[in-house]
Amino acid sequence: MNIPGRRFVNVAEDVKLGRDVTIFEFVNLYGCEIGDESRIGAFVEIQRGAVIGRRVRVQSHTFICSGVCIEDDVFIGHGVTFINDRHPTAEGARTGTWTLEPTIVRAGASIGSGAVVLCGLTIGAGARIGAGAVVTADVAPGATVAGVPARLIHQRT
Repeated sequence: MNIPGRRFVNVAEDVKLGRDVTIFEFVNLYGCEIGDESRIGAFVEIQRGAVIGRRVRVQSHTFICSGVCIEDDVFIGHGVTFINDRHPTAEGARTGTWTLEPTIVRAGASIGSGAVVLCGLTIGAGARIGAGAVVTADVAPGATVAGVPARLIHQRT
């Protein structure tokens, strides 16, 4: 593991780190798994149960919550937010009665800066999500989507 600076990095004991992972300062990781040669930017939080594949690039100010699985060779832009509960409430958070809905980002996908990815969906292999998009439904492999809500703007064959 390569941690430049190392002063403000919290990597809990239950984190599984692959070979040659780089983690920048001001990162909070707990209960997650990060694959070989991945890079985690500054001001990133990755929660318990999240799985990050190999050679994934997670840029600064990104939040990856429980239930998110990111496969190999994915790019996650700056300030991307994943959601894992379709109907969050303060009571559900307090009592633990909320419903986690997993999200999968398939290999080779790219998510632009500032995107919000709602829960319970799959972003297909090689898909592209435009900056600032709000992804509310599955994205087909090779598709490019953008907007609020995200809509198809191009489909690679």
